[in-house]
Amino acid sequence: MVAAGGRATNRSRSAGESRSDASVRETVFPGMVLNPATRTAIAGMDISDPTPIQEQSIPPLLEGRDLIGQARTGSGKTLAFAVPLVEQCDATARQVQALVLVPTRELAIQVGGVVEDLARPQGLHVTLLYGGRSVGKDHKALQQGAQIIIGTPGRTLDHVRQGSLKLRAVRFLVLDEADEMLDRGFARDVDAILSETPTQRQTALFSATVPDWVAKTARKHLHDPVTVAVDADFEALPTVEHLVYSIQKTDKMEALRALLDRRDGAPVLVFGKTKHGVKRLAGQLDQLGYPVGALQGNLSQVARERVMQDFRSGVAPILVATNVAARGLDVEGIAQVINYDLPDSEQLFTHRVGRTGRMGRAGEAITFITPDEDRKWREIERGLGRQFTRKSWTRERRAADRRRKAEAEPGVSASAVRVSPAR
Repeated sequence: MVAAGGRATNRSRSAGESRSDASVRETVFPGMVLNPATRTAIAGMDISDPTPIQEQSIPPLLEGRDLIGQARTGSGKTLAFAVPLVEQCDATARQVQALVLVPTRELAIQVGGVVEDLARPQGLHVTLLYGGRSVGKDHKALQQGAQIIIGTPGRTLDHVRQGSLKLRAVRFLVLDEADEMLDRGFARDVDAILSETPTQRQTALFSATVPDWVAKTARKHLHDPVTVAVDADFEALPTVEHLVYSIQKTDKMEALRALLDRRDGAPVLVFGKTKHGVKRLAGQLDQLGYPVGALQGNLSQVARERVMQDFRSGVAPILVATNVAARGLDVEGIAQVINYDLPDSEQLFTHRVGRTGRMGRAGEAITFITPDEDRKWREIERGLGRQFTRKSWTRERRAADRRRKAEAEPGVSASAVRVSPAR
């Protein structure tokens, strides 16, 4: 199924669905020419349809074209380059054939996990190179014949200069988060590494922005590249109003109902954390009479399509979903996103919030934070480089109760009721 506006979406698939591997592969990234092992690995990630950047980047990369992808962290770009990367590698050749440069060790680990899932079934070996861990382990891994390297520029260049990393057989090279590598002062290291690779290699460059160094690097090291720019509507996120509430777990359902009771008929997207939690929450809301659907990975393809059709048509304008709906879901007019459960990263937070306030329209994002989530929320704020004003849900509820009481008393104006500001 393709979302409104022709944009494909990632969708989850339950590992327990009784379908043959062959039939599963047929529905994974349809229309792309991929090895069966690659399709099976993608299906194992609970993904069937590509996100926009995957849909637009993978075909030209499979054709051997160089590519510049302008996309933000969390847009699904790792698979956009990881899929063609493993397709280009030869498991019988014990030499480095693919190199991915990333700005941080955290991103190296994250990218490495995705690439490893694709590479392992095909007999390809992946090695991570980043600072803060034993160089001896790096040497051992390299000596064992890694075919795919994912590394930060500093540590990767160290191995090149020491002679422990040979790049003359590299056929596929990726610069991931190129603008951040510039910000971190890696421009010279990247240029030095690229000079050690074959000029006939295939190169993909991904960057949220294209400052001078990134553009210069593209002109110097890429040949007639295809340019792909997606998720440009993330620029519209300033139109989203954020409401962040400190709340007790026991008050979350009451708060959610209060918010849903105030909706004006427009679609509302409620994010939970787990498949079972989403199913349970949607069931509770349904029992209370709310027009609700649930989108989570245990649903069949037919059931998922029915849920989305009900959501788009307004039959069930409240959708409770796992992060399966955070990537690529394009439903016009979602007025409100409610983070009932806090996401695990700033990337997921951005993706969730990005479902509202699209194309310059106004939107509202509401986030619940329980006491045990304070630390995770601070990490998300640091990752976003932004601090949000937090209010106490209890204080807000009491203020609302006082307003309602005042409005019900004859001769008393609600504006005359003094409400203490939230701290």
